[in-house]
Amino acid sequence: MSGVITKFAVTSMVMWMVPVGIVYGFYNQIFPGVSQLSSSTQTLASGFLAVISVNLVIGFYICTAMKETPHQEPQPDPTFLANAKASISQPSSSQVNDDSQGKGKVE
Repeated sequence: MSGVITKFAVTSMVMWMVPVGIVYGFYNQIFPGVSQLSSSTQTLASGFLAVISVNLVIGFYICTAMKETPHQEPQPDPTFLANAKASISQPSSSQVNDDSQGKGKVE
């Protein structure tokens, strides 16, 4: 269980940090060739790449979650099963009333 939470926390942090890093890199001209672009082109490109990076991180998280094998088969709650079996074997109150009313009638 802790592995799932850890994977979710790491993915959430990466999903936040990568787009911020991309936007930061564009505005501070860390990426090569960005200084030649106009301001509006830099804004559009950084926003577009940030959105794509979030989608890639989500896709990666989904793929790793689907490849995960369950450690054990899910088991039903034994108390619930016992109560369910007991309720099936006992007649309901409407059935008891119907049977008692039908015995005394003569047509």
